[in-house]
Amino acid sequence: MKIFGLPGSPCTRKVMTTLAEKGQEAEIVLVDVSKGEQKAPAHLARQPFGRIPTLEDNGFSLYESQAIMRYLDEKLPGTSLQPKALEERARMNQFMSIEQSYLVAPAVGIVKQLLLGKMAGREPDMAIVEAAKVEVAKALDVADQALAGEKYLAGSSFSLADIDWMPYVHYIVQSGVGALITDRPNVAAWWQRVSGRPSWQKVVG
Repeated sequence: MKIFGLPGSPCTRKVMTTLAEKGQEAEIVLVDVSKGEQKAPAHLARQPFGRIPTLEDNGFSLYESQAIMRYLDEKLPGTSLQPKALEERARMNQFMSIEQSYLVAPAVGIVKQLLLGKMAGREPDMAIVEAAKVEVAKALDVADQALAGEKYLAGSSFSLADIDWMPYVHYIVQSGVGALITDRPNVAAWWQRVSGRPSWQKVVG
């Protein structure tokens, strides 16, 4: 089993965390996006949209991180990361959709300005940051309300929804705007709970 990706990328981290939760590992084949390798013909043959990661498993190829996460959970032994109860499974899917539709784009905007930009020696455009913070706050407010009285996004059990959110929350904190997390007590408690899991520590360590 191979993962074509970049260990620091959020979507690659989702797949790696899923594997770690299942007690499994895969060979990481580096696709260096800083060099544009995701747009090279060899990678486009695996992922026609030029994104990462892609999974190759015994001749079967699959891209899109959420699809890969579900595939790995259903294929590999160990505790299921998708709730059996219909309502909790639906809620898991809802929060995975929320992450994709409402959290990713503004979170990436913050990370590009405050983390990646500074690493490259560029001054951040704070107008972009402030606008992005407003949108991230909307998604986090929804999560904070849902986590009232619940340990995890889908309900009582840790699921793929939690894994889906974790890389972007991590990078929000790393970007220096962690108050977006800590100002929301239920999200803050959730983050402390999930970020201490051995699977996540293995991936970010």
